[in-house]
Amino acid sequence: MLLNAKHICKSYAGKNILDHVDLELQSGQVLGLLGENGAGKSTTMQIISGCLAADDGDIEIDGINLLEQPEAYRKQLGFLPEHPPVFADMHVNDYVTYAAKLRSIEKTDIKPHVDLAIERCNLESVLKKRIKHLSKGYQQRVGIAQAIVHQPKLVILDEPTVGLDPIQLEETRALIRTLAETSGVILSTHILQEVESCCDKVTLIKQGKVALHDSLSNIDSLHEVFLNTPC
Repeated sequence: MLLNAKHICKSYAGKNILDHVDLELQSGQVLGLLGENGAGKSTTMQIISGCLAADDGDIEIDGINLLEQPEAYRKQLGFLPEHPPVFADMHVNDYVTYAAKLRSIEKTDIKPHVDLAIERCNLESVLKKRIKHLSKGYQQRVGIAQAIVHQPKLVILDEPTVGLDPIQLEETRALIRTLAETSGVILSTHILQEVESCCDKVTLIKQGKVALHDSLSNIDSLHEVFLNTPC
């Protein structure tokens, strides 16, 4: 098991945001974290990425426990928040190189890592452009490049297709599928079609609880629970 998250709980001001959420993922799989806005998806992603502390629960990546070995744990994952953490005035190549240095990649390995991330995200044609001059789709690709430059075992993408036009949408979906060739991938979305297009399995969250955890082969049950369960 690549990701094993058990009984994740989180509350704010006495209100339960997450109530014993479990997630499991194997390497080579894409997991869709599906739910309406406000269901608890982003909170779940932030907790799994180590950016937010859970009130309770246990999380491991490849057997490495978040609480017991936080530094080793974070080396195993790459995270793209809903708003990509890019510096708009930097050139693409400089930014991805900067991200590699932040990941403490050995100096002699930085260029090969950067070159591979740029190739996988199809950024060769915009290397010398400032990020602020790129389209939304290319900015999202730059954000994904910084998330994978250290070649993590788990890639977490929070709403990676929001605001993209149809062509950018298909390109990003294809990129997500290729990421699963070397990593496990979790993407959050409130759009059922996103899960259907590029995920192997889905975890549906309703009001902070897991309402369904299944493979995409059982798509009929997903439609029924997602569309008919009251929020």
